[in-house]
Order: sequence, then C-alpha cells, then structure tokens
Amino acid sequence: MLESFHSRKDDVTGALRDLVTFAESLGAKSVAARITNDLVKKLDADRFHLVVVGEFNHGKTTFVNALLGASILPVGVTPTTAVIHHLEYAADPRAEVVYASGERTGLPFEDVRAFTVGGERSSSAGEVKFLEVGYPAELLRERVVLVDTPGVNDLSLQRADITYSYIPRSDAVLFLIDAGQPLKESERVFLQEKLLGQSRDKILFVVTKRDIWSQDEEVEALAYIRSELGKLVKSPVVFPISSERALEGDRPGSGMPELLDHLTRFLAEERGRILLDNALGEGIESARLLGKGVDARRRATAMSRDELSRRIEMIEKDLAGQSRTIEERRAGIREEVSAIRAWVHRDLDRFVDDVLRQLPAIIDEAHTDEIKVYLGAFLERTFAEWAQAETKEIATALEALAEKTIALVREDAHDVAKRVSEALGGDVKTPNVEVDTFGYDVGVFALFTIGLGVMFTNALLGGILALAAPVLAVYVKEKVEAETRKKAKEMAPIALREAATRIGPKLDEMIQEFASRLDAWVVTAGQELHREVIEVLKAAREERVQAEPSSESQLKACDAQAEALQALTSRLEGLRSALWTVENGESRPIPPPVSSVPNAPGGSA
Repeated sequence: MLESFHSRKDDVTGALRDLVTFAESLGAKSVAARITNDLVKKLDADRFHLVVVGEFNHGKTTFVNALLGASILPVGVTPTTAVIHHLEYAADPRAEVVYASGERTGLPFEDVRAFTVGGERSSSAGEVKFLEVGYPAELLRERVVLVDTPGVNDLSLQRADITYSYIPRSDAVLFLIDAGQPLKESERVFLQEKLLGQSRDKILFVVTKRDIWSQDEEVEALAYIRSELGKLVKSPVVFPISSERALEGDRPGSGMPELLDHLTRFLAEERGRILLDNALGEGIESARLLGKGVDARRRATAMSRDELSRRIEMIEKDLAGQSRTIEERRAGIREEVSAIRAWVHRDLDRFVDDVLRQLPAIIDEAHTDEIKVYLGAFLERTFAEWAQAETKEIATALEALAEKTIALVREDAHDVAKRVSEALGGDVKTPNVEVDTFGYDVGVFALFTIGLGVMFTNALLGGILALAAPVLAVYVKEKVEAETRKKAKEMAPIALREAATRIGPKLDEMIQEFASRLDAWVVTAGQELHREVIEVLKAAREERVQAEPSSESQLKACDAQAEALQALTSRLEGLRSALWTVENGESRPIPPPVSSVPNAPGGSA
C-alpha cells in the first residue's frame, strides 16, 4: 500500500513540476516559485510519523525492535528508554544526539545503548531533546519515522512534550497494552484525559506478549479488551502481537504481518490520500490563476511595444495604489489582535487568582497521601480544563477576524479585476480569492477545513500544557514527608504562578503567529493578480525586444499555451479524482482539504 501511495505521490509531484515549467515559460515566476516551495518541496520532504506509547515493562522497546526486524534498542525489566528515539531509514546504521539547543553530535551506533536509565550517558539526558537513529529497516524505507517514547510506571506522568507535542503531530499512535495486565486504571485515565481528545481517529491498540495466552484464553482476553476499549473508543482497532516470535523469525505466528498490513493501508489511504488531495487542490487553483496570465498574454499580442510598456506602467501604478488598502487591512488585524491578547492575559490572571483562592480549602480536605501523589496532576488537569475552554474562545475571536478580513479582500478583488481589465483593454474575470489559495502549510485555510477550534486545541493547548505540566508536577518530585499541607500550600501557588508566567508568552506567540499568517495572506491575495499579469506582460515585452514576432505567430503560441494548460489542469483533476475512486470504480465524494501538519500545523503529518 505504501508503495502504491509513493507511486501516486510521484505522479502528483511530476504533474506539479510540469505546472512549474509551464508557469516559468509563461513568465509567471512568482506562481512558479510558490508551487515549488509550497507544494513540490513539502511533498518531497513529507514523512509518516508513528509514535509508540506505553508503560514500562509492557514490552514496548522489544516491540519497536520487532518492527525494525532487529534488536537495535536496549530492553530490560526496568525503564530503559531514557530519551525519545527518532528512528528513520539509513543505508548504514548511524546515530546522532540532538540537544534542546538544536546542536547535533555524532554518536557511534553501538553507543545507542548508553542512553538508558542508569546508563553511562543518562546524567546528561536532561540536555538531550532526542536521539536520532538511522537503520536500514524495510518499514523505515517507506519514509516512516518511528518515535519510541520513554516508558514510565504511570502514563499520567508521561513527558509533557510527548503527550502534547509528538502525539498531536503523529500520523498514527501505537498504544501498547500488556497481555498480562490489560487496561490498567492508569491507562484508562491516560486515554480518557490526555490521548483520545487529540488522536481518537489514529490510535491502534497493540496487545504485547500474546504468547502467554492459550488459544482459548486469547479469544476471551481480546473480547474483554475490545469491550473495555469500546467504552472509550468507537470500534477500537486491536492487534495481539508476540514481539519475541517476530524477532526469532516466526513472523506469521507473531501477528506482526496483520498489524503492518493494516498500518500501511491506514497511512496510505487515510493519511496519504488527504495529503495528496491538498496538493492537487492547490495545483488546480494555481492552474486557474495561470489561465489569467495566458489571457493577458493573448491581449498583449494586439499591442505595440510602447503600448505594452504603457499598460504595464498602469498596472504597476494601480498595484502601488493598492498598498494603501492593504495597509488599512493590516492595521485592522493588528488592532484586533492586540485586543484579543489583552483579554486573554486578563483571563489567565483571573483563572490563577480563582484557583489560588480555592486551593487552601481543597488541600485541607484532602488526605496527606493524596496531596503527595495527586496535587501535581490535579493542578495540571485544572489548567488543562481552563486552557481548553480559553482556546475555544481565542479560536472564535480569530475566526471572526479572519472571516471579516476575507470578506473585505473578496470585495477588493472585484475592484482589482475591473481596473486590471481596463488597463488591458478587455474583460478579465474576477480572481477566485479563496482562503486556502497557496495555503498548503497550516494557515488561514484551516478556517474552512479542520476548523480553528481543532487547530488551536491541538496546537495552542498542546503548547500551553507542554510548558506548564512539568512545573505543575513539581510537587510529585519533591520528597515531602512532614508538614505536607503546609508545604503544599507554599509550593502549589509558586508552581501555578510559574506555569502562568511561562504560558503567557506562549499564548502571545500562538495568537501572533496566526495573525502573521493572516497578514501575509492579505498581502498575497491583494497583489496576486497584479503581480502575475505584470510578470507575464514583461515577459512578452522582453520577447519582442529579442525578436518581433508576427501577431499571428503570437496568437498561435497563446493558443498552444492555453491548450497545454488545459491538458495540465485535466491531468491534475484526473489525479485528484483517482484518489477518491474505490475498488469497484465508484467515486467517493472529494472532501474539503485539511491540514497536513499535523497534523497539523498539523497536518499531516
């Protein structure tokens, strides 16, 4: 299935590259550059990310080794994976340490085992962001990145950057359950509170150590697991696996082929299909824009060189005059964004004050053992509930701002088309000002695809809690035996205020990032038709400087270009339609494009 996906991706990138060549031949350099940078390069660089999550002693690292087909990572009866491992394809085994600062250091491949709890390098693990391991495994050859996360004895203590950063951006989450102790309470809590809201549609459940069951026991146990998971997830996908059998060479008896078949089909059809559909939709919009350039070049055939220069000057002056309208739009964006940021900071301050007022009573009523174990988790959950509600309000405010801005730009587009038409001496249709035009990266187009609420829940909420959770869990790490309530009352407010101090700038950053994307879109949408027509007319004038072709030959050349563009458009539309044709030849409805970052900013990831 992944081979089929990569073949389709090659067809899509090939068609887009031909569109780039056409745009360059027409003289539309800016359109060619956007297709290359926003579509072709991003498709070339894309990877599928699989994140493996599970408590320690569930056979997680043994399972990862089985996926790779070799015992690459260390295993043991205690937590061994001290840092996150990124495993990707390499012709020869290699390893690099990637630090939080961005610095990279080469590592002898055999030293990968040093990154374990208690290992010789564990003392510096706090500085390490992740360990990048390259290995020639067949699964990784299919442009898959496998993320092995540190196992813990309680998933609620899972590292915040895994829960709120890696998981939302992944293409699939492999959640491991131990056959000997299926669905512990800590796993249920983790699924309900931290995982399902972000990744409900991409979780595969893997039951490890299936070989401890007899055949009858396996049927009964799997029925129980599916029944229990069904209370949390609709139609859970469950695969029993024996990693040991897979590593010993008994892959048919291990259950691994069934998992890999489902996994590759899921990535190719559910994730890959949408990724390619996004790119093709953007390519078709680009082709429509280029059609206006062909029309402008045809009109230029009836003009002398001097007349052509005069028309170019008129359109350039109109573009310069349009900057005033664009600046007014941008000023409005800045003003409204400042107001949003102000009330968000006010809400944060009020939230912290409210929690601090209630904390003493909550601490007094709780048992001291509960305070030691659950105070950090309680603060994190309280923060998460506030952040989730707050991000929805932020999303609503930014969505309203974006929709208003888009409506104004659409109105401007009618005037732009009319003025450009007058400058060219003929009819030019109003440009199709769409939110997702050249928005292949996460941006304003999320408004009409996945929606701002989803985007901010995954991105902004994740960013907030990734910063706040380690601080809020500080009490759990402290060895406080005496005067527990007194210490809790002292430490909890400090942790809460420190978390608020950290996330305030993060809120600003995320809101400002969206505003910057909207601002950039306003500039692009306001200038796109001007820029392309100017570029095409200048290219036509340059050709006349080189050699003065006859009007007849110029018109024939324009007809050939229109025919070539129509063929390219049909090719893109055919590829897009084929993506949604099922095996019996019927077509599924083509959905609106969605973010690939992640997944995404993301979508896909």
